Amino acid sequence: MVGITRGVALLAASVGLLATQGLTAGGAAASAADPLPSATRFYVPPPDPDGVRQVVHLARAGDVRDALLVGRMITTPQAVWFTSGTGAEVRRDVRRTVTRAAATRSVPVLVVYNVPGRDCSQYSSGGAGSDAAYRAWIDGFTAGLRKHQRVVVVVEPDGLANLPSDCPAAYPGQDIDAITAGRIADIHYAGQQIMAADPAALVYLDAGHSAWHAVGDIARRLDQAGVAQFQGFSLNVSNYQPTPQLDQYGTWIAKCLYYANNPAEGGWRIGHYDYCASQYYPATATDYSTWHLTDEWYAANVDAAPNPPTSSTQLAHFIVDTSRNGQGPWTTTTAYPDKQDWCNPPGRGLGLRPTANTGVDLADAYLWVKTPGQSDGQCNRGIAGSTTDPEWGGITDPAAGDWFPQQALQLARLANPPLFGH
Repeated sequence: MVGITRGVALLAASVGLLATQGLTAGGAAASAADPLPSATRFYVPPPDPDGVRQVVHLARAGDVRDALLVGRMITTPQAVWFTSGTGAEVRRDVRRTVTRAAATRSVPVLVVYNVPGRDCSQYSSGGAGSDAAYRAWIDGFTAGLRKHQRVVVVVEPDGLANLPSDCPAAYPGQDIDAITAGRIADIHYAGQQIMAADPAALVYLDAGHSAWHAVGDIARRLDQAGVAQFQGFSLNVSNYQPTPQLDQYGTWIAKCLYYANNPAEGGWRIGHYDYCASQYYPATATDYSTWHLTDEWYAANVDAAPNPPTSSTQLAHFIVDTSRNGQGPWTTTTAYPDKQDWCNPPGRGLGLRPTANTGVDLADAYLWVKTPGQSDGQCNRGIAGSTTDPEWGGITDPAAGDWFPQQALQLARLANPPLFGH
């Protein structure tokens, strides 16, 4: 009983960090080359209420260590998502978040996730009802920002990586080209309005992850959305790819953007993103033993070219979501119709804790963008007519965004690095 009481006391202290964590955010505005000083403290939002209930339940059951693990997870800095509501409602919620962050002198990470046709009508489907409604909602979002406050804003996870043109079946009878152009324009509008409202904001357009689009493909999409006007792009949001490979992939994207937009090298390559080497050259995205060949291509065609970038300010920067990639991506030998390796995969763990001290020139920060512990959706591994998930004992997974206690506990237990030292 004494051990449990002491554990609960420690747990209360851990959750109490929400009231005090977040010291200096770095004073004066940093340069584009170093926008987040290595000592940057990121904002800790109020935790998911169901996560708090899980901690209490574990503690009352005498499972103090697991209670402490989940408690540490939910009190680690992580992003705040804005996904719905009226313009007035999102304005209020954004202002509340940035005001709390300012009070703790910490940098908040905000996620804009409300674009029309979001997620190709899959588990996180929804979004604003039209381009006009979305822009009005963005105007509400930006009205909640403070003029000269450093904030990180991730714009529309999967919005460019999963364009309407990638899933035309989700838009029957509609003009796919027009809808796709509207999506790209909406994302550009969001970034522009955020920067106009708060020039100190760091805007990152989402670019999927390293096991998805080839470098040149996603670089073209980023360019179409005006990434050159912003700080850069985000990687691995809500996914599980390994951080070292994401760092390589992000660096290649940045160099590909430079390569295909450098008139000093001659007009013959302007806009030719298809010339850029990728993670699929010459093998597959997961055959990391061949990635050195792509490194060598960029060394020869960008770094050693007659007009190479002379400063990292000439290249797009990126951030990496490390919230659930501590154990890397899930692999299985089960022959599912669709294993849905992105959807509540078992055996995963939390990754690197949020930090701006990445040691990678173009990586501005490793952040917990996806809220760990929240479900990706009601996965069925592609089994026709099924609403249950065989990987989690045949249960119906919680809806996307709802708390998934089994997965939350597993992420905390399998964190790499561990949440508590051994």
